[in-house]
Amino acid sequence: MTSTLSPAPPTGRTAPLDSKAASLAVAVLFAVNGMLIGGNAGALPSLRAKLLIDDGHIAAMLFCAGVAGILSMQVGGRLADAVGARTVALCGLPLLIGAAVTIALAPSFGVAVVGLVLLGLGNGAMDVGMNALGVQVEAARRRPVMSTFHAWFSIGGFAGAGAVLLLARVLGIEGGGIVTPLMLGLAVIAAVVLVVLLRITPQSAVVPHSVDGVRARIPRAAWVLGAMALAFGLAEGTAVDWSAIHVTDVARVDPTTGALGLIAVNGFMVVIRLLGDRLVARFGRRAVVRFGGTCAALGYVVVTLVGSLPLLVAGWCLVGFGVGMIAPQVYAVAGHLGGGRVLAVVVTFGYAAFLMGPAVIGFLVRHLGIQHTMAVPAVLCAGIIALAATMPRTDTDLAGPRDRG
Repeated sequence: MTSTLSPAPPTGRTAPLDSKAASLAVAVLFAVNGMLIGGNAGALPSLRAKLLIDDGHIAAMLFCAGVAGILSMQVGGRLADAVGARTVALCGLPLLIGAAVTIALAPSFGVAVVGLVLLGLGNGAMDVGMNALGVQVEAARRRPVMSTFHAWFSIGGFAGAGAVLLLARVLGIEGGGIVTPLMLGLAVIAAVVLVVLLRITPQSAVVPHSVDGVRARIPRAAWVLGAMALAFGLAEGTAVDWSAIHVTDVARVDPTTGALGLIAVNGFMVVIRLLGDRLVARFGRRAVVRFGGTCAALGYVVVTLVGSLPLLVAGWCLVGFGVGMIAPQVYAVAGHLGGGRVLAVVVTFGYAAFLMGPAVIGFLVRHLGIQHTMAVPAVLCAGIIALAATMPRTDTDLAGPRDRG
């Protein structure tokens, strides 16, 4: 059985899916999402100081956000197919704006938890919606664009997190005092962007999953893509959460210098995502994912074996370069394969691994040491290389088997 894309009624204001304006709109969706998520992450230490809570409270808040996000992804994926990915993505953004305002004004831990739950709900829906919309733009334009969209998410994340330092310097505020102006400022920016997005975001197609009244099963390939998402989610989460600590402890440098590990990871992720679409157009998604898995695995092997600062930073550069290639391609294949429903499955695996993986790594660090523990994501990245053999060589290979059980 197959499912086909059915165009939604035009609004007279939105750009066609195959236009440059549509690509710009989706890039802005990714960027504003990254800005709000990055700003929240950067504000967490200050929020801890403002509310006089400890790391256990922060962990509980993030757990609530994660659970809300996973639930929202499942609902959002199905709604994206039923009513259009544009609607889901644009409905998720007001929830994120509401989350930013709630966090900004939260007088207590309980209210902050509500803010993080709103953040999870909004991010889950928007994540699935904007990825599904990006896949449709990519299909309409008939050339790879997903890596560029994910690059704009990373750039937005840099801007959101960097706003913490910028506001602290401009306003001369330290500690918990930065939370309110930061999150309110990001909320205002996002609200202005939302008004623009309502006018320029392309009208998306609906994706039916039944033929003659018989509902198609989720294709088996979705679960393979989910396994790949688990692997790269843990690898990327480990790099983001542990690279700075790893460099600090292994190279025996101060924490400020140790941050070079995280800078290397994030910087090279942005670089490869800006270049990724050209690589996909030339070599195909399967080859790009294999190469990314190889780079990430080698990077993790390097940081497992060496101890000098330059070699450690080089290893984390390889990790960022590698993992940055994988997620856009896996999500693109999922979207081409079965729309938002399949995307919801695959993104949930990656999201869960990104959230819970670093905690698992932390447990292993206590028992094996931080350097030896880095062999675990190295093995998972090697697994991605093997699983990539199941990916189609080109997107046209997905045309026939979409949604077959």
